[in-house]
Amino acid sequence: MTGENENGSGSDAGDQRLSAAQRRRRQQRAAADKADAEAAASVRVVEVAPAARPAGMRLRHWLVILAFLLAVVLPTGVAGWYLYTLAADQYASRVGFTVRKEETGSAFEILGGITELSGSSSSDTDILYEFIQSQEMVREVNARLDLGTMYRRPENDPVFALKDDATIEDLMDYWGRMVRIQYDPGTGLIEVEARAFTAEDSREISRAIFALSSDMINTLSAVAREDTTRYAKEELDQAVERLKEARLALTRFRNETQIVDPTADIQGQMGLLNNLQAQLASTLIELDLLSNSTRESDPRIEQAKRKIEVIQARIQDERRKLGTSGGTGGDEGYAEVIGQFESLQVDREFSEKAYVSALSAYDTAVAEARRQSRYLAAYVKPTLPESAEYPQRELILAVVFLVMFGIWCLLVLIGYSFKDRR
Repeated sequence: MTGENENGSGSDAGDQRLSAAQRRRRQQRAAADKADAEAAASVRVVEVAPAARPAGMRLRHWLVILAFLLAVVLPTGVAGWYLYTLAADQYASRVGFTVRKEETGSAFEILGGITELSGSSSSDTDILYEFIQSQEMVREVNARLDLGTMYRRPENDPVFALKDDATIEDLMDYWGRMVRIQYDPGTGLIEVEARAFTAEDSREISRAIFALSSDMINTLSAVAREDTTRYAKEELDQAVERLKEARLALTRFRNETQIVDPTADIQGQMGLLNNLQAQLASTLIELDLLSNSTRESDPRIEQAKRKIEVIQARIQDERRKLGTSGGTGGDEGYAEVIGQFESLQVDREFSEKAYVSALSAYDTAVAEARRQSRYLAAYVKPTLPESAEYPQRELILAVVFLVMFGIWCLLVLIGYSFKDRR
């Protein structure tokens, strides 16, 4: 009994010890579960989207590709086909020139120092630049070379060739495409590039442009010479007319008065009067001597008195002549004749001096116009091309592709903007 009690008490103590350990484990497990619950409560739950499906082609993608083919690839291909199969080769001939003005100084200028022998006239080159692009130039070149035939030679090239029923306005527009001008206002140099469908035609067009430009410069030079001498010639003509009128007036005066030179005539009259006065004085002295040395009945005294009367009468007649025109007018007639003659003589002398001055000015103007000569100097003569430079097929294709590609990109962006708004 005692042993069983002891065994029974030992098992109870073991059970108590076992239950205490279990209780501790349970407590630890509960504490761990509570910590896990608190940690789970503090963590935010994030939902993860499901994986995307594999990408695939949709209708809008096929439409974008189709638009690229139609808007970019197709026009570029058509342009390339046309450029390399139908477009005719174009040859470019070039000519370069400038306007020069030759100025040769006079002998005094050459002796005095070095003068400028040549120079450039920018105004003339400006005129030429506009003239080459004018309708008059196109008409003149067309009259010489028949541009319509030249520019319609490629039969299967409607884009780069001139149309059949072209008017002068159409030819002007086409001329602007086929003839390019480079002009430097600073140096006055002009370079012209003339295109045609054959090398010979392009050179002939360049030659025609140079020849017509040279004719224009010659015309400008002639106009400049005419302007330089015109006013001097007008002044000279007026001076000649005035001199003629003055001489005719003096001739009419001499015919009317029957006096060539009143000054010389009056000098002759005064000489005659002086001579008569001297004879009168001599006769008076002789009479005084006879009166003192002889009797009054001396016939020499009577003769001296008659001589004195005759001389005095002659002196009176000559003095009356000095007061009239030939002794038939009033007392102031001869003085008026002298006044008219002096007035006419002054007019003639003034007209002669004016004529000499106008003639000198005209000669100077003519000499100045002769020594200022414009001419067209070609620093590049019309060239004969050996290979075609135009049309620039690669450049045109690149431009077509870039333009169409830009249009396609713009259309795609517009389409997607509409889609995003919906």
